[in-house]
Amino acid sequence: MMTRRNTLFSLGALPAAVATVAGLRGLFASAPALAAKTWEVMHSDAEWQKLLTPNQYSVLRKAGTETPYTSPLNKEKHAGTFSCAGCALPLFSSTTKFESGTGWPSFWQPLDKAVVEETDTTLFMKRTEVLCRRCGGHLGHVFDDGPKPTGLRYCMNGVAMNFKAA
Repeated sequence: MMTRRNTLFSLGALPAAVATVAGLRGLFASAPALAAKTWEVMHSDAEWQKLLTPNQYSVLRKAGTETPYTSPLNKEKHAGTFSCAGCALPLFSSTTKFESGTGWPSFWQPLDKAVVEETDTTLFMKRTEVLCRRCGGHLGHVFDDGPKPTGLRYCMNGVAMNFKAA
């Protein structure tokens, strides 16, 4: 039965649904900054797909996010270096890794000149995206709720990195 309340709800829900669908298109699309910049290491989309696993490609090239608690690097406790899975640039020292309880490898500081940070407005919020300085690969995001001495939490996708023990 059509009532005034149902009619008003339907009319109000339509623009919201359209806006949601339009917004969702951008949630998992590659970051505009990634495509627009020139990086030291560059490959065509087809080349990246051949060089990376499907999960690595989804995260590094399309700004995806791995499922929490699935990366073996989350539990990595050895001394060593975490590097970009796309170009092998060293990114983080194991000395800055900490257990954040989020399900992703977390660090309080990257190596010097290893990453660049960009504003990310997907998911209807403003965050700081972390990219590999050399290939522009999406690594994760940085938040201001980390431990001392920086107070930062670089929340990284494990699939975007490789680990080499010292």
